[in-house]
Amino acid sequence: MSESESESELEYISYYDTIASIEPEAADSLEMVLQERIDKENSGEAIVAESDVMMEMIDDIADIPYFEQNKLESSSKSENIYNYPKDYVPTFPDSVYAERIAKLREQTTIELVYNKHVKSFIDVYAVRKRDHTCRILGLADIYFPMFEQALDKYNIPLEIKYLAVVESALNPRAGSHAGAKGLWQFMYATGKTYKLNVTSLVDDRMDPVKATEAACQHLLDLYNKYDDWFLALAAYNSGAGNVNKAIRRAGGLKNYWAVWPFLPKETRGYVPAFIAVNYVMSYSQEHNLYPTDPGIMADGVDSVTVHQPLHFDQLNEMLNIPMEDIKFFNPQYKANIIPANEKTHYSLRLPERYIDSFIVHEKELYDFKTKKGIDREKLEEEMKKVSDRSVHIVKSGENLGSIAKKYHISVNQLKTWNNLKKTTIYPGQKLIVYSSGAPMAQSGNSKPVERSTEQKIHTVKSGENLSVIAKKYKCTVTDLKKWNNLKSTNLKIGQKLKVYPPSGGSGSGSITHTVKKGDNLWDISRKYGVSVEQIRKLNGLSSKAVLKIGQKLVIRQ
Repeated sequence: MSESESESELEYISYYDTIASIEPEAADSLEMVLQERIDKENSGEAIVAESDVMMEMIDDIADIPYFEQNKLESSSKSENIYNYPKDYVPTFPDSVYAERIAKLREQTTIELVYNKHVKSFIDVYAVRKRDHTCRILGLADIYFPMFEQALDKYNIPLEIKYLAVVESALNPRAGSHAGAKGLWQFMYATGKTYKLNVTSLVDDRMDPVKATEAACQHLLDLYNKYDDWFLALAAYNSGAGNVNKAIRRAGGLKNYWAVWPFLPKETRGYVPAFIAVNYVMSYSQEHNLYPTDPGIMADGVDSVTVHQPLHFDQLNEMLNIPMEDIKFFNPQYKANIIPANEKTHYSLRLPERYIDSFIVHEKELYDFKTKKGIDREKLEEEMKKVSDRSVHIVKSGENLGSIAKKYHISVNQLKTWNNLKKTTIYPGQKLIVYSSGAPMAQSGNSKPVERSTEQKIHTVKSGENLSVIAKKYKCTVTDLKKWNNLKSTNLKIGQKLKVYPPSGGSGSGSITHTVKKGDNLWDISRKYGVSVEQIRKLNGLSSKAVLKIGQKLVIRQ
């Protein structure tokens, strides 16, 4: 026993030595005695105060930009079965909380209990953080069906879905100071154990589907180890090593409330918070709490398979899918790039209304060039650069010259890649190094050239190539290849090429298009030979704008 153990802990150990001989049939009495002692000697508010990571996760949910606050009132009107005033905050005596949690316990194999620590977290979710809880309720409609399906597959109690609320507040981009990521807050090493890979472009810990599968496997392994769901939850939070240590210090008792005083402080509030979330989300209407609509679930969510490199900007511009929707449903792609290839395919989750459009235009998507100049060639180049990237940790005695020599690069390259104004570096500093040259330059914000909607035909003459013709019409070789479906740069004398000269010359009057069922900006832009960006600009459309049947669009003024 270490000298750092407190008198309180020593007293607990002595106490457990006395009660360790209690017969198994007295287990319920033992649990009651343990909880009474914990309640007596530990403040519920103190436990909440020690759960700072959990509180940060709840607060971070306020930063998610997707919620449409105006939908909260209409939701509450339809669900307010008790006719509570809008801002009324109900509270109840302990007997009511205890009775309701006892009813929840009858429906599960998890030993749900009520004590003052659970009450403190009920106060967090039902009183102090009410707005945040309403947002969590809104997100639950997105994630809980997926969680329940996976939990059922592994024969895990469905109530374990509430653990993700404690871990991340259902924020798909959640990250802790310790480095845990995603809805289920996997650390790097634990994630690797369950085949959640992390690269420069993809973090599987942030993948809602893969991480949920891994969480089920991890939780089942922990339950099989302890045969107690609360101990499994504690180990999920603090690691099996800490739980094993707590069990030893509690005289070998494999009972959560027995080991509770010896768990890390930040873990002591974990199970009480889990029970409180279970209660509050099950009795949300009784507490005048209603889901805040995230504003992105007009229909369901489905997945498609991506077979070639694809950038979020391509999806946004060609299919008119709002960028925030793409990012929200696919947080695992760190640089907005899906690095698919012939050998490795990736999943893309989208609102159902965009699935058909993706399937119809999939092949065109991979070749689509965005207004920032992103296309298949640039993506493959960027993916190669990222794979060549490494991190060098500066050692004592090193300088930029010695590091540059080691990697066969220049000092100027090192300075550019790491935004260094001086050559001064220090031991432990991390430097980005590219083994095969400089990374792809960031695309600028230059505006695309607006082109006439009037198609012209160019007849190839002797000595002309695509570069010469592109220069003549102030376009790019890629434009010419796209307009004429050319797979190579080879031309024949007399060959006819479609071209769209820059606008501003002589031409006909304005052109408008009436939106029909199934139209999207990409299809319309192809029909008239203009860019999606040009249509957006002329009609004041944002990247999130949704077209309506019958809507008039100006194609050219």
